Amino acid sequence: MPAGATYEPIATSTLGTAAAEILFSSIPSTYTDLRVVWTARTATSDFPILRINSDTGTNYSYTVLYGNGTTAASSRGNSTATCYLGIDVAMPTAANTFCLVTIDLFNYAGSTNKTFLSVYSNDRNGSGEVNRTVGLWRSTSAINALSLRTTGVNLAAGSTATLYGIKAA
Repeated sequence: MPAGATYEPIATSTLGTAAAEILFSSIPSTYTDLRVVWTARTATSDFPILRINSDTGTNYSYTVLYGNGTTAASSRGNSTATCYLGIDVAMPTAANTFCLVTIDLFNYAGSTNKTFLSVYSNDRNGSGEVNRTVGLWRSTSAINALSLRTTGVNLAAGSTATLYGIKAA
């Protein structure tokens, strides 16, 4: 992201009831980069994923690093249809316990493949964990839609995401 960048909120979505995804569509191409700040939980354990422009093809690659103070692990996927934002631990399921995910998407409107960096953090009543993901979406299309979801269960009511546009100063 450019030095001296300014963040402008584009949209916020809060689920009033459980739903399969939080979707941001019609994203304008007037910013340098994008940032998503997402707090979420599920009723049944599942993992957070990112889908770009409704693409379900095998156009994603990612590397995830995980740690919880005791265990460290890593995982990677190449030419996958799913881009995982966390491994080894699923989103929280306890009432009023949410994970925090931030996703930075670089040069999202450019004509080259898109890279992103994600930070996924959980507090499990004193035993926390963190995931760091670097990802690639192999497409030269501008990003105009982002879907925040899990691999198969609904996001719980109260899950919230805000999409920010970042402009160079």
